[in-house]
Amino acid sequence: MFPVHPRIAIVGAGALGLYYGGRLARDGHDVTFLARGDLPGLRLNGVTVAYPGERYTLHPVKAVASAEEIGPVDLVVIGLKATANGALSRLLPPLLGPETVVVNLQNGLGVDEQVAAVAGADRVIGALCFVCVNRTAPGVAECTLAGYVALGELKGEPVTRTEAVAALFREAGLKTQVAASLLTARWHKLVWNLPFNGLSIVAGAEREGMTTDLILQNANLEARVWALMREVQAIARAQGVEIADSHLLRQVEQTRPMGPYKPSTMLDYVAGRPLELEPIWGEPLRRARLLGVDAPELEKLYAELAARA
Repeated sequence: MFPVHPRIAIVGAGALGLYYGGRLARDGHDVTFLARGDLPGLRLNGVTVAYPGERYTLHPVKAVASAEEIGPVDLVVIGLKATANGALSRLLPPLLGPETVVVNLQNGLGVDEQVAAVAGADRVIGALCFVCVNRTAPGVAECTLAGYVALGELKGEPVTRTEAVAALFREAGLKTQVAASLLTARWHKLVWNLPFNGLSIVAGAEREGMTTDLILQNANLEARVWALMREVQAIARAQGVEIADSHLLRQVEQTRPMGPYKPSTMLDYVAGRPLELEPIWGEPLRRARLLGVDAPELEKLYAELAARA
């Protein structure tokens, strides 16, 4: 039985970890942030969360440098980038008790399986964050589009604990859905992530990138967006996942009013951080090849990103 008042560990103090951890802590939950370079800032200034209509700072907050300082918890929320998954074998085991649930906020395909390799598949809930949020300073998460989060079980259909975790998020004021199929939800998220995150890097100047509004103001780049989305749709269909044309249209139309939005992968690129090349672009391309689906635009984008990375 998932507890009403769980102990929660947020692994990673980046944009998503700060945003979701800050919302859960604001709702009164026992939240501890596991941080690295930003740890002094979290201890000194706390966590600031901003989203449309509200801005607040939580201070003090619980923030530590090692998982051993936290110990077993009821809920682990992974806010690390997939590029840091090599550290999971060190970070996760001290946090796991007999009934611990692990919610994975990472993007792309294959990431939940990487978490499951350490924590066990029975524990893992994948989370798709349809949200525009950036870490603008240590301990500061700025959200310009609150969107929603979709939760799905790695091993199959939703169960009681899936609904309990969703209720926890909703009580913190977060729009939350429960996905019948995690694989379906991940392919739907890639419809936006794959083209916009990728083109925001390769379409801009070296180490500068390009915001989403400029991508959609360029006819050639918008054509590439549509071509890439259709390839995602085709690869997903070959894997048994149907994505409606209306979903593709919605991704573009919801992006237009976002203004000069900087996707998270673009921010990583500009800052010289590693790119999530494999889960967002490499794994979909491998599945296309395995399933015999032609994906020339994805092939091209992957090669361009690999050269930049």
